[in-house]
Amino acid sequence: MPAFDLVVIGCGGGPNETNLSSYFLKTHDASWNEGIISIEAGSGLGALERVLQNNPGLLESPRSAAEVLSWIRSYLITHAHLDHVSGLVLAAGSLNGPTRRILSTRDVLKDIQGIFSDRLWPNLASWNSRDPSAPLLYSQLTISERYAPVAKDVSVRVMPISHGQTSTQQTYDSSAFFVRHDPSSKQLLFFGDVEPDSLSTKPRTIDVWRVAAPMIPRALDTIFIECSYPAGRPNEQLYGHLSPEHLAAELSALAQEVAKLRNNGTAQVLRGVRVYITHCKDDLAGQYHEPIHLVIATQVRNLVDQQNLGVEIIAAEQGMQITI
Repeated sequence: MPAFDLVVIGCGGGPNETNLSSYFLKTHDASWNEGIISIEAGSGLGALERVLQNNPGLLESPRSAAEVLSWIRSYLITHAHLDHVSGLVLAAGSLNGPTRRILSTRDVLKDIQGIFSDRLWPNLASWNSRDPSAPLLYSQLTISERYAPVAKDVSVRVMPISHGQTSTQQTYDSSAFFVRHDPSSKQLLFFGDVEPDSLSTKPRTIDVWRVAAPMIPRALDTIFIECSYPAGRPNEQLYGHLSPEHLAAELSALAQEVAKLRNNGTAQVLRGVRVYITHCKDDLAGQYHEPIHLVIATQVRNLVDQQNLGVEIIAAEQGMQITI
């Protein structure tokens, strides 16, 4: 029995503002209008309108994109870069319905609070759960082994990952979410922006793989992870992101953790796992004849096939509906 339905509202890495990170999630047995969890919120109303125009009948044929946005009950945000939160910010004062929760680590919430400062944007979010006037409520996720409830039958575990360094040479934190369907214990793993462990001064993706390994593939068979640039990008120009070479190395690291638990080799050890490639940055120079997300997914697929890991590589597409 499926656990989740997910619709890709936006999956690009910019700079095209009509296709930025935004994924709508619900439990499979619920209706969309019963409450949407928005994982990331880079794209907003304009992208959603385009998705609905191109996919009639998607999201149960709502009257308008604005109506769908009113169904959102919570946002799961990996980090506060604008391509992951701008849709949330722009819609904050316009949506009907109850107060919506912004769920993330305290540092990410504090960054978002800097946007809702009455300077960059009106202060439309509150830390006070009893504030009836606030359209948005900051809701902290604690970094621990525990799963926190975020919706009916859905709970989340957050783990920190590295997303490069700031101009002051401090590690910039992003997040990975293990999203669990509580009745079945089925999970998906969603990464925010990721720096390769091999380049990071604070490698933490391996910690995520070690948590994931015991669940693969029975409880965890779907992973969303970025690959921002095509193969051949110089390491010094990755800016805290993955390329196909580095993503293949990360998936090899996951395979090694699974193989350790099974006491066997890595051949086909990730069979049954689907990896959706996200956050591909637009090919502004027109270097490729195919859409960039297909180019990158093919490059990743060729590299992991050479390692015989057994994993399925899929390019996330705007408007795609995925059953998990």
